[in-house]
Amino acid sequence: MTARLFLDNPRLTEADASVVAVGPDGIVLDRTIFYARSGGQPGDSGKIAWAGGEARVEEAIKGEGQAILHPIEGVSLPPTGTAVRLEIDWNRRYRLMRMHTALHLLCSILPGAAVTGGQIGIDRSRLDFDLPESPAKEALNEKLAAAILADHSVSSEWVDETILDNNPGLVRTLSVKPPRGSGRLRLVRIGAKQPPIDLQPCGGTHVSSTAEVGSVIVRKIENKGRQNRRITLAFGDDGQ
Repeated sequence: MTARLFLDNPRLTEADASVVAVGPDGIVLDRTIFYARSGGQPGDSGKIAWAGGEARVEEAIKGEGQAILHPIEGVSLPPTGTAVRLEIDWNRRYRLMRMHTALHLLCSILPGAAVTGGQIGIDRSRLDFDLPESPAKEALNEKLAAAILADHSVSSEWVDETILDNNPGLVRTLSVKPPRGSGRLRLVRIGAKQPPIDLQPCGGTHVSSTAEVGSVIVRKIENKGRQNRRITLAFGDDGQ
């Protein structure tokens, strides 16, 4: 199992780790700050350095079991037991964090609408909703802007996974269910007051307040089926 440092501290940009496994597709570490591609969020990219070597990781992915694989090409891989220094591409990660939080806000302004699919990108992202009719773009943009400007806190907490037995509505996604079996579940909460603005299981990385999301707008709304509405978000003109 690879310890996922980003779950409790998504702002870590550098860390030390040790190589625990080496294979033709890359290396597995005892711990990492690299998010592995899953749940519609791309994996982190960055750099791994060790005594006598350095390599680029284009995108971390899931390995076997609970391992995170760091693909490395073009260099001799460090052997098991090697101490390494990790550094992620923070600018890319931060844009993904902002986008991911924006998508949670989009869910919050469409209460009760199940999510049938989604994809997070550094410039544009989308969610597909089970809705009989398309919502008004202008209204969505107004509500989204208000939620961002309100500067709601964003936090995560670990709870007993049996919470889903009593409150299955916490899961908004129809296509992907949160993994069970470990005994605990990570919830991402937006808003400190009760009820929160949004509360749902999530293993991704997020900013610490909605104000950090910055300028994000609904670019388009498409019909992708009888009851499937695709809503695409994009950063504002500067994207900064």
